[in-house]
Amino acid sequence: MKIHDLRPPAGSNRPKRRVGRGIGGKGGKTAGRGTKGQHARNTVKPGFEGGQLPLAQRIPKLKGFHNPFRVAYAVVNLDTLENFDGPEATPVTLEAVGLVRKGALVKVLGRGELHRKLRVEVHAVSVSARQAIEAAGGQVELLPLPFGHGRPPAQGNALTNR
Repeated sequence: MKIHDLRPPAGSNRPKRRVGRGIGGKGGKTAGRGTKGQHARNTVKPGFEGGQLPLAQRIPKLKGFHNPFRVAYAVVNLDTLENFDGPEATPVTLEAVGLVRKGALVKVLGRGELHRKLRVEVHAVSVSARQAIEAAGGQVELLPLPFGHGRPPAQGNALTNR
């Protein structure tokens, strides 16, 4: 016996009832829809929820996505640090001259060149900026991120330095 030889037992598969084909047969006249009313007619619109505000109108639109874990940095470039007066650049000293706002997380990026020795204490630094600062004889120290601003930077941990 093969699968194509299988048949249901005689009488188990009945033909589908054809409703609404005249008063003579079973399922004539109202065709199983009862008497009158919205559902007895073809008047229910797709998405209609019985007067409740439909789902398509309840959901917010055109709002975009807000990532709650995003870490926003105030960016300072090397050419800005070249014109910056002082032996060290920290969030406090940068705030004092108006380069960053109070309480901002500071990141140094590598646009421009740095020709003087400068000690930099910031929350993040790009690879090219770190190389330029160290090549000029300066040093870079990373500050830990405050609680609620993602993970702190790697501090020589075996798990983070893979």
